[in-house]
Amino acid sequence: MGSLPCPHFVIFPFMSQGHTIPVLHLSRLLCHRSAAVTIVTTAGNSKSIRDYLLDIDILGREKPHVNTKSLDEPFLIPGFSNLKLTRNDFAPPFNDIEPSGEHVEFMNEQIMAMTMSYGVIVNSFYELESSYVDYWNEKIGPKAFNVGPLSAAAPPPPPPPEVMEKPSYVKFLDQQLGEPVLYVAFGTQAEVSEEQVKEICKGLEKSDVSFLWAMKKGFEFLKEFEERTKNRGKIVTEWVDQLEILRHGGVKGFLSHCGWNSVMESISAGVPIVAIPFMAEQHMNARFVAEEVAVGLRVMARGGSVKGFVEAEEVERVVRELMGGERGAEVRRKVAEYGGAACAAMRDGGSSWRTLDLLVDDVCRKVKGVSFCGLNGHKEDVACWIDE
Repeated sequence: MGSLPCPHFVIFPFMSQGHTIPVLHLSRLLCHRSAAVTIVTTAGNSKSIRDYLLDIDILGREKPHVNTKSLDEPFLIPGFSNLKLTRNDFAPPFNDIEPSGEHVEFMNEQIMAMTMSYGVIVNSFYELESSYVDYWNEKIGPKAFNVGPLSAAAPPPPPPPEVMEKPSYVKFLDQQLGEPVLYVAFGTQAEVSEEQVKEICKGLEKSDVSFLWAMKKGFEFLKEFEERTKNRGKIVTEWVDQLEILRHGGVKGFLSHCGWNSVMESISAGVPIVAIPFMAEQHMNARFVAEEVAVGLRVMARGGSVKGFVEAEEVERVVRELMGGERGAEVRRKVAEYGGAACAAMRDGGSSWRTLDLLVDDVCRKVKGVSFCGLNGHKEDVACWIDE
């Protein structure tokens, strides 16, 4: 087939053995010619079709979660023997046994649109999640172009003119005189309850760790907390340059909601993460951070769940461990390795550099109409249509 894209055939046989077997022969022949084949059948006929095509790599709609008795019961993901998830790692309604509703229909539409794209532009780098990139490209598609971490392409901020003052948060970091600082930020989308914010405040206060907290306005009770911790803590409610903070030499940890952009920025800056997810895909990102690549530690909710109310004692425990414990030392070593790999990936000749070159070359070779879908923290932030 040369350089032409592989075709995708949909087979819809009449539901009887005599009619089904010939099209299964055809399906096998198509698969051996690198074509993708989807066979539409019933649940009752599915097993016999699978048995007939044992020599063909089949991507089925497996549901490993259906036998779980609770939202916190772990299940294995087919194809990844070490990857365990729970239904609590997913936001409603996707943690239901059979998700349904408008949100599910919308996401299905997005997935179908993505499958029709030429490629997927991913804000990540190959060395961070090579097994997943390989699996995606070999089993799922369309092709993933890992061109990140994009934050590593941002230049360092220029020194401010003498007439301009440094932002207050940079002054605070400079004044810590080598004392390690924990940066705290939960993004702009997460809705964190007042009760939960108070509990995090208690945990930070008990930890005795210096901190810089970037947060939304609206919590009046924080004035008393800020007064009690003014010698080692600062709360900022205006916009901050998160990259500048993470790149500051005094910042040694990041208490984060684990939005994907924040994860990438923290890794590329070599800053370990205390993961405290709240919504969307953040729970899976937190599991990836703490369990898969070990560049952070995870705060667990009440009762040992991955989702729910987080108590002050747990915040204190994990923050202390990250900033000064043995596990924290190992996490710092791992994030330094991945931080170096992230920067190398973005340099001339690195994996993301080469992938972006390949992407541009592919687009240039196309005569007309190339569409891309973008994957990052929100899964829809990058999209383009190139038409000559």
